[in-house]
Amino acid sequence: MRSGVIAQKVGMTRIFTDGGEHIPVTVLRLENCQVVGQRTAEKNGYTAVQLGAGRAKVKRLTRAERGGFAVANVEPKRRVAEFRVSPENMIDVGAEITADHFVEGQFVDVSGTSIGKGFAGGMKRHGFGGLRASHGVSINHRSHGSTGQCQEPGKVFKGKKMAGHMGDVSVTTQNLRVVKTDAERGLIMIRGAVPGAKGGWVLLRDAVKRALPDGVPVPGAFRKSAEDQAPAKEAAAEAPAEAEQAKPAEGGENA
Repeated sequence: MRSGVIAQKVGMTRIFTDGGEHIPVTVLRLENCQVVGQRTAEKNGYTAVQLGAGRAKVKRLTRAERGGFAVANVEPKRRVAEFRVSPENMIDVGAEITADHFVEGQFVDVSGTSIGKGFAGGMKRHGFGGLRASHGVSINHRSHGSTGQCQEPGKVFKGKKMAGHMGDVSVTTQNLRVVKTDAERGLIMIRGAVPGAKGGWVLLRDAVKRALPDGVPVPGAFRKSAEDQAPAKEAAAEAPAEAEQAKPAEGGENA
């Protein structure tokens, strides 16, 4: 089980294949998707990684949130989510997950918050047919009709489909195909529509009902934090200088 990612929905467009067929896709963008915490079996009883994405103002965070980001040594994140992973697929804190974490042709599950529609009637919310449009009905053509029974049991059961608040709920769409990824720009293109409005945050995971294809990076595709990359850069910069200092000495010995 690998970690998922937190992505932001950019919008929809289409991609043309070599044969001229167009594929409708939803564009998702990864914005500084970093590991900000770990959950281990010894300490928490399960294994998971906590990811953060986006940028948040420090003044809008609670003291506990500021302390958590300070311990992880990462900048404050706007969206935080947790993903269960296998013990062997843990990712170090501070690593930034890139768009090539998923491969073309892979199936994924996308979770997001659906667009809120406000208060809606039974016809729009549940697809009811409404009442008769001609004789016997006055004014109430779009109402849902009777909702209960007579004296026994004499109540409306819980869960009855009625008019009410529509949308703005958590929705998961399964088995969506990854059409294309762009690691440089941090874009992932998914075939079809995904839940949520433009600019909304979604959680992207490997599909639970499909096997992982060959070539999927394990534990994932990510960049190390700047502090981890600094020693390597310093070593690479010092290597040419040491080589130049060694050249005169080698020449003198040969002479």
